[in-house]
Amino acid sequence: MVSDNHSLQERVKSAARIIREPGKYKICLGCESIVSADISTCPNCHAYRFEVDHDLVVAQARFLSGRERQTVLATDFH
Repeated sequence: MVSDNHSLQERVKSAARIIREPGKYKICLGCESIVSADISTCPNCHAYRFEVDHDLVVAQARFLSGRERQTVLATDFH
């Protein structure tokens, strides 16, 4: 199992990538995850509505980087 500290460090690194290039990402309006801009359905919750505003993507990245992951992923069931 990955330590909570390591997990948060990875989230901070991911957030930094998103903040540098917010146009490559969007926010799922179903689960509020940040996903790649080129997908049509969320890989986490299968929603198809997204927020693409760059300022909101940056704000969400900053918010999510400060807390542990709460979204359940398909890999959690393996």
